[in-house]
Amino acid sequence: MSQNAADEVRQLARSAARWLALIESGTATDDDHARLAHWRGVSSTHEAAWQKAQALKMRFAGLPSELAMASLDRPQVGRRSVVKGVLGISALIPAVWLTGRQLPLDAWQADFSTAVGERRHTTLHDGSILHLNTETAVNLDATQRRLTLVRGEVGVQRTASTPFIINTVGGQATFHAGDVCVRQVGETCEFSVFAGEVDVHSTQFDAVTLTPGQRLRTDGNALKVLDSFDIERRGWRQGVIVANDQPLGEFLRELDRYRPGIMRWDPALERLRITGSFVLDDTDRILRLLAASLPLEVRTYTRYWVSLLPKDRMG
Repeated sequence: MSQNAADEVRQLARSAARWLALIESGTATDDDHARLAHWRGVSSTHEAAWQKAQALKMRFAGLPSELAMASLDRPQVGRRSVVKGVLGISALIPAVWLTGRQLPLDAWQADFSTAVGERRHTTLHDGSILHLNTETAVNLDATQRRLTLVRGEVGVQRTASTPFIINTVGGQATFHAGDVCVRQVGETCEFSVFAGEVDVHSTQFDAVTLTPGQRLRTDGNALKVLDSFDIERRGWRQGVIVANDQPLGEFLRELDRYRPGIMRWDPALERLRITGSFVLDDTDRILRLLAASLPLEVRTYTRYWVSLLPKDRMG
């Protein structure tokens, strides 16, 4: 199977999993059921994916829905491997994490979305390039010149002269040609400008114009921080994470965004410093590199649960 075909199969399986989660949530409306019926009727492959989702629901009855979704998202894995992996994970991963990491329904129904560790690039009708970072969901209006960030981090590069608007929980960014990155975590938003000028405003504060190299953080009620940053640092778009004499704790919190599962580390490791560029497509390799260059060791319980400990704490 070609890479494009494999990606299509994975995306279809993921869509079926999200529809299943919505229907099983108990919050689905009549309109949701109608849209599901339309989705199933688009093609025989959609219907086959839905039937597989139903079959897996029965097979994994009683397990947390996140684990069933994990199996749906890996359609090429054999049944025995899936069952073994799911049972192993369910025995080790706390239910509180499964609930906390599960995407909300509005993110599942978004126009564009990415899973944990996934990045996506899309070209819009006017030639603008939309970059989605890990665990991100966005909606576009019909003109594709207004974007609503549901969660996560998005970058927009454009040369068009028409205005483009990015809505967030913390404020609204408006710009024409330029390169903008917006990150939303909970109620806090961060607006970073790489090129062009961007007006950021909210009903709670006056508009602020940002120029290249400026970054603004806000919770929607007030401006929290207005500072500068290195405009050459857009690593995640190229699939890398960069550290320059960075506290290890900060680095690990950023790395954790790209890893499915649980990653914990001893507080004593926070004070260590890290410098380097690391490829995000293999976070396990990043952990091995950290262990090779710093006084720490990685204890792996499952693929989805690792701990980092100082070497003198290992027993």
